[in-house]
Amino acid sequence: MPEAKIGVIGGSGLYQMAGLIDVEEVSLSTPFGDPSDSFFIGTLSGVRVAFLPRHARGHKLIPTEIPFRANIYAMKLLGVERIISASAVGSLREELKPMDIVLPDQFFDRTRQRPSTFFGGGIAAHVGFGDPVCPDLINTLEQAARADLGAVKVHRGGTYLCMEGPAFSTKAESEVYRSWGMSVIGMTNLQEAKLAREAEICYVTMALVTDYDCWHPDHDSVTVGMIVEYLNRNAENAQKLIAGAVARLTGIERSCKCRSALRHAIITSPDKIAPEAKVRLEAIIGKYIA
Repeated sequence: MPEAKIGVIGGSGLYQMAGLIDVEEVSLSTPFGDPSDSFFIGTLSGVRVAFLPRHARGHKLIPTEIPFRANIYAMKLLGVERIISASAVGSLREELKPMDIVLPDQFFDRTRQRPSTFFGGGIAAHVGFGDPVCPDLINTLEQAARADLGAVKVHRGGTYLCMEGPAFSTKAESEVYRSWGMSVIGMTNLQEAKLAREAEICYVTMALVTDYDCWHPDHDSVTVGMIVEYLNRNAENAQKLIAGAVARLTGIERSCKCRSALRHAIITSPDKIAPEAKVRLEAIIGKYIA
């Protein structure tokens, strides 16, 4: 099986990764079903990278339908140690403008219908999630953004509120989220972050602002054409940022806590773990459970 140390998950508008060379399309199956699509594994900035379109090619999957567990498990099977995720978002703050890039360091979960753990079914574990974004990876992404994106405004920090969708918020909901201090709103990244932590994979989000959420007085003047234009321009910026970050990660071994998140998290006695759970989670727990 081909391997890649870095995984990239592309969201709305980012369905392929410019700059990948020597690309191989790889289809995988996991104990949690098939991923959203095939992986495109190629070389970017001299590094093997695995790219996955989150919503599948042609944008066929609504957020609730995305097979998050299969996506992250497949990344683990490929040997991925770091995931850079791109996500189109709405802004909940006046200062976070369309075409800005936000690197959130917190998440807030408002989803209701999605599994967000690999555990259960004969094995229990509780990973730490107080700081859901890898500090080393967000530092690298910020450095790349400052150096490579010119006039694009980049904001470090803030909270990504993950809603269920697929409908957008009501104005009442949007105003409540603002009163809570949320920064941006999207529909996908919370589950990815949780599952990546359980899989001991570093994770960071690039939140690409396409518009203000419905709280904003100018919201009704936003057209589909404008949003599509912002998506396309954001995709170009995201690709530049990913390439710059990947180049900076070349040859750098991980020293963060993400790589050992499960060390003290599994609380089921080894002799009580269901055999089928050991098989199902081999890629994740194998180094801890004989």
